[in-house]
Amino acid sequence: MTDSSLVRTLARELALPPDGVGRALSLFDAGNTLPFVARYRKEATGGMDEVQLRDLQDRARYLRGLEERREAVLASIQEQGHLTSELEKAIRQATTRQEVEDLYLPYRPKRKTRGKMAEDRGLAPLAELLWNGDVGDGALRREARGYVSAQGEDSVADAEEALHGARDIVAERIADDAGLRKWIRNLLRKEGMVRSRAKRGKRDEPSKFQDYYDFSEPVGRVASHRILAIRRGESEGFLSWTVQGPEEEILAALDRSYVAPRQAREQMRQAVQDAWKRLLAPSLSGEIQAELVEAAEEEAIRIFGENLEELLLAPPAGREPVLGLDPGLRTGVKAAAVTASGGVAATGTLFLHQPDAFANGVRALVRDHHPRFVAVGNGTASRETEEAVRAALEELPRDAHPDVVLVSEAGASVYSASETAREELPELDVSLRGAVSIARRLQDPLAELVKIDPKAIGVGQYQHDVNQTRLKERLDQVVEICVNRVGVELGTASPSLLSHVSGIGPTLARRIVELREERGGFRTRNELLDVPRLGKKAFQQAAGFLRIRNGDHPLDRTAVHPERYPVVEAMARDLGLSLADLVENHDAVARIRLERYETEELGRPTLEDIVEELRRPGRDPREGFEPPAFRDDVRTPEDLEEGMRLEGVVTNVVAFGAFVDVGVHQDGLVHISQLAQHFVKDPADIVRVGQRVKVTVLSVDLDRGRIGLSMKEAGKG
Repeated sequence: MTDSSLVRTLARELALPPDGVGRALSLFDAGNTLPFVARYRKEATGGMDEVQLRDLQDRARYLRGLEERREAVLASIQEQGHLTSELEKAIRQATTRQEVEDLYLPYRPKRKTRGKMAEDRGLAPLAELLWNGDVGDGALRREARGYVSAQGEDSVADAEEALHGARDIVAERIADDAGLRKWIRNLLRKEGMVRSRAKRGKRDEPSKFQDYYDFSEPVGRVASHRILAIRRGESEGFLSWTVQGPEEEILAALDRSYVAPRQAREQMRQAVQDAWKRLLAPSLSGEIQAELVEAAEEEAIRIFGENLEELLLAPPAGREPVLGLDPGLRTGVKAAAVTASGGVAATGTLFLHQPDAFANGVRALVRDHHPRFVAVGNGTASRETEEAVRAALEELPRDAHPDVVLVSEAGASVYSASETAREELPELDVSLRGAVSIARRLQDPLAELVKIDPKAIGVGQYQHDVNQTRLKERLDQVVEICVNRVGVELGTASPSLLSHVSGIGPTLARRIVELREERGGFRTRNELLDVPRLGKKAFQQAAGFLRIRNGDHPLDRTAVHPERYPVVEAMARDLGLSLADLVENHDAVARIRLERYETEELGRPTLEDIVEELRRPGRDPREGFEPPAFRDDVRTPEDLEEGMRLEGVVTNVVAFGAFVDVGVHQDGLVHISQLAQHFVKDPADIVRVGQRVKVTVLSVDLDRGRIGLSMKEAGKG
C-alpha cells in the first residue's frame, strides 16, 4: 500500500479530510506526540481532536502491519513458485489480515498433518481422482487397490486405508478454501451461538460463574462482559465454551458445492463431513471465539480508558492545606498534615477506640496546621472516622472548621510501597505514606494518581484478563492526554507528573527536577534547553504544556507555545502595550483583529487558542471542586432500606452499568436497565466516573454483599 493509498483508505474509513490525514501521519512519522499535534498543529490536521488522532494512529498502525504481512505472504508464495496473477490480485485486494491468511493457508508450510502424511505415502493421485469426480465409488475403490504397499513407514495396508488417506487430502483442500472459510465465518457471526457449560465435576459446585454453567446466546448479541466472564471461568477451571453454527445448513451447502453427480459420492461425502467436523468447525469456532474475546477486550480497555480519564480530570480542591486520614481499626487512623504545596508538615496515628485521645489529636492537628479540608480515605472504617472527626471539630470555633471530605483511596497502598513513594517520602513509614497520598489526591487528583499504576486504581472491568500490552498502551495514552490537557507547573511538578508531559519521559523528567533543585527553580521556559540531553525536538514537544507561574516571561504561564511568542509580541505592539499589560487584559484582547495575523502556517484555530489564553492564562480545564454529600444516618449497608433516596458518587462505569459510592464502604450497582427511563446502549452516555448522582435503593443483599440502585426516578445529580 503506497502512502497515497494509505491516506485515501484512512480518510474514507474514518470520514476525515485526506489532506489532514496525510499531514497528521507525516507529523507522527516525524516524531511528534499526539498531544502536541492536537494542540499546536490544528492547521495541519484540519482541527482533528485527540480522539480522532488516536483512532488515526491506531488504524494506520493496523494497515501498515497488514501491508507488511501482505508482502511477506506474497514473497513466500512466489518463492514456492505458486504465485499467479489472480492470486496476487486477490491478496493485494484483501482488506483484512484474516483474508490474507485465508488466501495463504494452502501455501503455508504445514506441520505433519494427516493429509500431508497421505501425500508422502503417494496417495495424491488417488485424491485427485476423488476430487475431479470422474469415477464412482466402485471404480475408485478398485483404483485404491493399486496403492496398497508394504514398504516401511509409508506403507498402505489395504484399499480402505488408501481411500482414507485420499479423503484426508481432499478434506484439507476443502478446509483451505478461502471463499468457503469466509462464508462460514460470516454465517457464524450472523447465526452462531456462544455456548458455555460447567466442566465435569463443577456443575454442583457454587461459584461466581454459576450463571454460565448452562448458557447460550447468539454471537451477534452476547455482551462483552459476558465473554470476559466466561473466559475467566474457563481459566479458573469452571467452564468450557465454544461457538456453534447451523451445522445442517453448512453440511448441505458443502454437499451442494463439492459432491458432484458423477463423483464417488459416498467417499466425497465422508471427506466433506470430515472437513467440517475435524478441520473447519474447530478452526472457525476458535477464530470467532478469538474475535469475540478481542472485541470484548477492546471494549473493556475503552471503558477503562474513559473511566481513568474522568478520574484523572476530577475537580481539584486546589493549593490548600489538607489533613489526610487513612482509616484503620486495629492499626489506627494514619494522619498527615499536608501544606498547600504538598509538603508534609506533620504525621501521626490516632485510634478510634480511644475517642478522647482521637478528638484531641484531630483538634491539635487542625489548630497547628489550619487545613482547609480533612480528606478521609473511603476504605474500612471511613464513616466511623468521618463521624469521629466531625464530632471532634464541633468543639472548635465555627470559622476554624475544615470541610470533611471522603476521598477514594484506591491505589494508595500501592503507592505507599512504591519506589516513587520511597523517593518522595523516604523519612516516612509505609503506613503513613497512604495518608499523604489521600491528602494530595484531594488537592490535585491528576498530579497524585499519575504516580500509581492505573490498573491499581480499580476503575476497569476485567482489567487483569485483557491484553496487557494493549491496555498499558491505551492507559499511558490517556494519562499523557490528561496531563497535557491540564498543563504542568514546572516549578513544583513531581518527576512522575513531568514524565507524562509531551516529549519528556522518565529520564528527562528526573534531569529537569535535578536542574530545578540545583538552580532553585526555573525563571523561563528556555532554561529547559539547559537540561542535559533535552534537545530542540523535546523542547518543541514539551514547552507549551509546561507553566512557570511567576517567571520572567509573561507568556510562560500560559499555554501559548514559545514558537508563537513573536505573533503575540506583534499583537501587543499593535495595541501599544507591553506583553505583561496584554496578558489577562480582557478589553485589550477584545480589540485584537485576528485576520491581521493569519498566514498559511498560522490559521484561525491557533490564533483563537492564543486569544483565549491571553484572556485566561493557564486556565485549568477541570470543573470546580464540590465535595459529595452523604447522609449522616447511612454509614453501613445495614442502614440501607429499599426505596431510600440517596446522593452518591460514580466510582466505576462498566458495560453492564455503573457502581456508585453512597457512603457505606461498599459500592452499589445501577444496572444499565436502571440508568434512565429510556433504553441505554452505553452507560458512558449517561454517567461518568466522579459524577454526583441521586439514586434509589432497589435491593440490599447482605449475605451476597450486593446493593441494587436505580437512577430512573431520581435522575442525575
